[in-house]
Amino acid sequence: MKYDVVDARITPEGHLDILSQLEVAKLRDTSLGGLFHIFRNCSLAVMNCGGDLDDGRELLARYKDFDIRVVQQERGIKLEVKSAPASAFVDGKMIKGISEHLFAVLRDVVYINDEIHGSCKFDIETSDGITSAVFHILRNAGVLQPNMDANMVVCWGGHSIKRDEYDYTKEVGHEMGLRGLNICTGCGPGSMKGPMKGATIGHAKQRINDGRYLGISEPGIIAAESPNPIVNELVILPDIEKRLEAFVRTAHGVVVFPGGAGTAEEILYILGILLHPDNKDIPFPLVFTGGVHAEEYFNGIDSFIAQTLGPEAQKLYKIIINDPEAVAREMKVGIEKVRAFRREKGDAYYFNWLLKIDEAFQKPFEPTHENMSSLQLHKKQDSHRLAANLRCAFSGVVAGNVKADGIKAIEEHGLFEIRGDQSIMDPLDRLLQSFVEQQRMKLPGKTYMPCYKVMK
Repeated sequence: MKYDVVDARITPEGHLDILSQLEVAKLRDTSLGGLFHIFRNCSLAVMNCGGDLDDGRELLARYKDFDIRVVQQERGIKLEVKSAPASAFVDGKMIKGISEHLFAVLRDVVYINDEIHGSCKFDIETSDGITSAVFHILRNAGVLQPNMDANMVVCWGGHSIKRDEYDYTKEVGHEMGLRGLNICTGCGPGSMKGPMKGATIGHAKQRINDGRYLGISEPGIIAAESPNPIVNELVILPDIEKRLEAFVRTAHGVVVFPGGAGTAEEILYILGILLHPDNKDIPFPLVFTGGVHAEEYFNGIDSFIAQTLGPEAQKLYKIIINDPEAVAREMKVGIEKVRAFRREKGDAYYFNWLLKIDEAFQKPFEPTHENMSSLQLHKKQDSHRLAANLRCAFSGVVAGNVKADGIKAIEEHGLFEIRGDQSIMDPLDRLLQSFVEQQRMKLPGKTYMPCYKVMK
């Protein structure tokens, strides 16, 4: 099947208009070790905004002739694209928001390569070094604003959701927007787009002209979750772990909507952090919510948490069903406590320095077959450590579902095998099976082929 494509030359607007000759050379290097492939793949994902794909390899195959080049000129740079998705253009001109996202990708890819991986400024083998790297990536992107108020709500949830669930996320976003709260999500479709869309209306009603719709992604997932057009601040982190840390460091509260394996990974990440003894006195509002049909879903999540992490973890969140106003009020009140705490401790509103994030949540987890089968999934460990290992199990399922490298590994070596104590394997298997039955593993209408096997 042929897809409409466009050739064009694009001028940057405000993100990055100057590159060194060395940086340009790296972006033109098409060898496997060069930046070109990362930049090309992320750029194609950005231009596929609104597409019907959540498979990175399928996207690359669909637009196999797509190419993007940096054109160095005396007065700055331009980007030249060939065989780009026509949906990114109107009357031959690239949509402004997509153009901004494209240059945000360029900015972050260059900065991470030169300043994070290509220098000795950050020791990313240490916890403090990883946190410092996340801080500098966000600061370079202009996300960290010293004069900002405490009002950023991170919203997590599935990209594969039904229309009524999507409408509910908009209602929650609308109520939060009316209360002057800003929205940060993984920047893709579904539960990542809905709260932003609702907040834009809430902000408009309150005549808030500087509403923030922050999207945080990473190269491995961006093709499956192309940035939605409402995002007005886009940041690309190098991997999923730094992406997750960026979420919780910038958040003043978190709302979780129904989702699949990726949402379960995010839930386990934040619960594992809040379960750490060093964080027990740090206020952090956390709400699980969904529409009238979400009660069964969150009962399943709650039951899984009870059977694996225990009642201590259950005390860290509140479940609110079919009540957008209650969710927004809960966030507003919770954030007031966050504001007071940070003011008392002298911590910044724009970056949560006091939150302790254990190295187990920071070191990149590579979802190989060996690593997946050797995860320590037993209860003879601290609950925050078990949460970290469970997070990795769900991260592997996400990789096998939608990430190009993960899909390739499954094709070559078979299903991931997840092993552990029976008391954990049984609830894990039930939860994953419920995601399959509720069609939360892939986009609606797509047939799901499992990438994992829970060993009992």
